[in-house]
Amino acid sequence: MTTRNGFLFGTVGSPIGMPKKPGGTPGGILHSAGLGLGALELAWVQSVRVSDETCATIKKTAQEAGIALSVHAPYYINLNAQTKDLLKGSVARLLAAARAGYKAGATDIIFHPGSYMKQDPDKVYPIVRRRLAEVVAQLRAEKVDVTLRPETMGKNAMFGSLEEAVQLSRDIDGVLPGIDFAHLHARPGDGSFNSYDEFSDALKILAAGLGQRGLTSMHIHLSGIEYGPGGEKKHLPLKESDLKYRDLFKALIDFGASGRILCESPLMEEDALLMQKAYRQLARKRSA
Repeated sequence: MTTRNGFLFGTVGSPIGMPKKPGGTPGGILHSAGLGLGALELAWVQSVRVSDETCATIKKTAQEAGIALSVHAPYYINLNAQTKDLLKGSVARLLAAARAGYKAGATDIIFHPGSYMKQDPDKVYPIVRRRLAEVVAQLRAEKVDVTLRPETMGKNAMFGSLEEAVQLSRDIDGVLPGIDFAHLHARPGDGSFNSYDEFSDALKILAAGLGQRGLTSMHIHLSGIEYGPGGEKKHLPLKESDLKYRDLFKALIDFGASGRILCESPLMEEDALLMQKAYRQLARKRSA
């Protein structure tokens, strides 16, 4: 689900201020809707342990509340795993997230694609591409209709540059990038990738590689971030970070981008609402 008028905003994981009843993901969906947010990413980051019955309840609740759902698959997925057992476990986690996410009404599955394992990135890419294509083929055979989104990663030892995410999306139908702009800011380790021009350059790469669909079906993670020479250290509240998110929003507006922006800040819905307000104010000003 996208919006012609820009972006739906939400959180990765249920809002921290949600009441105890109704609890769980349905409660998070209802609380998100009550706050005026339009999306929620189910944070199944440790494991996928959800029944079909619960998935049906999640789907029904989201449809009735008008909340667009996605899933963050378990963290420990490495499509460049060096042993059969590690690869088997990685593939199983990604398949489980996609299958359950589809039953729960999620349209997009975000995942960490893996590590270079101290190998040449150019040699790692074809390995990841082949293994991801096999996962997509399996899901297609099962009629699990979701978009897999390899996330851009914040540590420079991890597979997941913007160019790699775009190329995977060019090479494999059913794949689109999951773009974390905070990660892209942290990845170089030098404070770069933090200006209107640099954000615009990233959107140009996206458009050149994927055409208009790359800009109008975006799935973005955003937060403040702490980083060092190796890249990402931890997520931060927006106001405690140097991330120039308003310049990012200006670039997104100017390029006619749309989709979803999910907040990964420790403040969760507080920063999601801050982002939504800032984005809408800028959109009004730039259209005036």
